[in-house]
Amino acid sequence: MSKLKALLLFAMLVLSGCATGFNRLPYDAWYLGLFAPNYMEVWIETADAVDIHDRVFRRAMSGVAAINTPENLKPHPGGWGERPGAGAGKHVRGADLPRLIYVRWQSLVEPQTYEAYIPIPEATRQAMVKGEKAYCSFDGKWITDYRYMLTVGLAPGGVTKTWIGGPCLPPVEVARVVGTVVKLGPDSGRSGGRYALPLDPSSKAYIEKYGVPYGSW
Repeated sequence: MSKLKALLLFAMLVLSGCATGFNRLPYDAWYLGLFAPNYMEVWIETADAVDIHDRVFRRAMSGVAAINTPENLKPHPGGWGERPGAGAGKHVRGADLPRLIYVRWQSLVEPQTYEAYIPIPEATRQAMVKGEKAYCSFDGKWITDYRYMLTVGLAPGGVTKTWIGGPCLPPVEVARVVGTVVKLGPDSGRSGGRYALPLDPSSKAYIEKYGVPYGSW
């Protein structure tokens, strides 16, 4: 084998290792998902991740968070529910375990723009790579599952709450952080104060009837 071919092969192996096995996770990638309580619509300007090697993964997620807006105006959407789902998001590929999550979002029901820095403690990272025996009801099998899904809830008032969970493991709360108001407003001031989306008719009707249940998150 020529030296050139050997160098090219080595480079391919290094790149492949960086993309998959270099981070030594027991899965291909961890998942970052975001959601909002019923009717409390948000627009995510950016959700950035910083891994334990201080590599920054900008806009790991952006856009609409997962949310329910029932037409029957179910009252009392306060709280997060007994078992929050994974949220709308993406796998953060190429990243090692997370050290910090930064989220900047528009709370459309207020309206207000917030940002929050969510530190991920070492104990949480260790829990993300600990395999646990779990029963999966959807296929009736016992598996070794991991809590590789990191889910962030975004509520009015800038309140965030974070869980880790797996497809067949219940979520575990790991952080609650109250963000701060972004003084420049939506889109860092570039939109002239205009928010990204109008409220869904059901959300608008709910807010007009019941208001925002501050203090319940």
